[in-house]
Amino acid sequence: MEFRKANIKDIKQIHALVNFYAQKREMLPRALSELYENVREFYVVIQGDKVIACGALHISWEDLAEVKSMAVAPEFVRKGLGKKLLTKLLIEAKQLGVQKVFALTYKPKFFVKLGFRRIKKDLLPHKVWTECINCEFFPNCGEVAVMKVLKKNLSYR
Repeated sequence: MEFRKANIKDIKQIHALVNFYAQKREMLPRALSELYENVREFYVVIQGDKVIACGALHISWEDLAEVKSMAVAPEFVRKGLGKKLLTKLLIEAKQLGVQKVFALTYKPKFFVKLGFRRIKKDLLPHKVWTECINCEFFPNCGEVAVMKVLKKNLSYR
């Protein structure tokens, strides 16, 4: 397995993986055009020539970033890939100087196990909601907001 930054060739597989879960209403859908526009934000886990996990780090403000589109292929769930991928995203956030990372998720337990805390959505800055306004599920998507304050000694394992 290889953990790396995504490239253009990965986007169609990322799209299929994310939207597989979106069809089950376990995450929000992403348009192919949106994924191409944000390819630089994504990390992928590759096995052979297949994307088996993905996640993005989107910078929202000088001290705030969002983890987006975290997904692991069903046959690889509960094998630690999500944890390793999230850790990679948190390390990148720290390297960029981000102090807080949040996620809007249908799976808050995953994030809480990794040091995030549930927060009220209205604590997030208004800039975060620019994407939400265009979502078909707005304003009642049911996602839970979680946040983690980064520590200086965060390392990748």
